[in-house]
Amino acid sequence: MIECCEVHKAYRIGHTTKQVLNGVDFKINPQDRIGLLGRNGAGKSTLIRLIGGVEMPSSGKIIRKMSCSWPLGFNGGFQGSLTGYDNARFIARIYDKPYSEMRDFVEDFTELGIHLRMPVKQYSSGMRARLAFALSLAIEFDCYLIDEVIMVGDRNFQNKCKAEFFEKRRDRSLLLASHALGTVRQYCNRAIVLDQGAATMYEDVNEAISIYEAL
Repeated sequence: MIECCEVHKAYRIGHTTKQVLNGVDFKINPQDRIGLLGRNGAGKSTLIRLIGGVEMPSSGKIIRKMSCSWPLGFNGGFQGSLTGYDNARFIARIYDKPYSEMRDFVEDFTELGIHLRMPVKQYSSGMRARLAFALSLAIEFDCYLIDEVIMVGDRNFQNKCKAEFFEKRRDRSLLLASHALGTVRQYCNRAIVLDQGAATMYEDVNEAISIYEAL
């Protein structure tokens, strides 16, 4: 289980403070597949970064009793001067996974070929997303955090991502921030609508989508 307990997040901008999240309170249970809906700027990416531990809340707490991935779509986890292979080697060491297995999976999944020998800072956003997906999927997490990036790449790569997340890992939890309502409707069992800093959980995904569309 992952639990957000009265989570607030504000950013200091010049002499003013922007309140992004205001008392967010919900749970992600084992095998939950939760769609995260909200307009641009509503705080979806911020919430995912907080749950992933990339940032800390201004107040409140996040309790993690499941392992969770870094936010897919967040590029800050890469060392830009290192190659794709070097980043894979680094992740393998952190999670105590044989590098040869990590390398083989990354090569097969990303289809980046010789680009894996290039510094990541030279990658396009799509290439970075492919590498982020591969590195995250090479490690078995209890919960995956996805920020829209599942729609990156060509149709073949999109289908490959969906197969990994929605078929091979159907027993894992998932928090998916997306504007692709068809994907949310098809694969999620619950949904959160984020609006004006507040998060409302809906057990009926279609109801959540209707509320979101009305915004």
